[in-house]
Amino acid sequence: MLGLGAPGPSDVQCSRAGCSEIATFGVNWRNPKIHGIERVKVWSACDEHVDYLREFLLARDFPVVVTPAGETVGSVGAAL
Repeated sequence: MLGLGAPGPSDVQCSRAGCSEIATFGVNWRNPKIHGIERVKVWSACDEHVDYLREFLLARDFPVVVTPAGETVGSVGAAL
């Protein structure tokens, strides 16, 4: 049984380690050294951690696109 304010079965949890908040963003990314432009990975992020997750990926020179949760993208970054 779900309590008041508890995540429902369709709610997605934030991907940040130790966070149990509901995700409101999708952090779409790829590693251009091993994936082509068509490969998109998605981390889910809450309001508090969206910037942290985006900056973590950008610091590694991974192309990143942040979208509202549930919105998909076809590709991330330019082809090599």
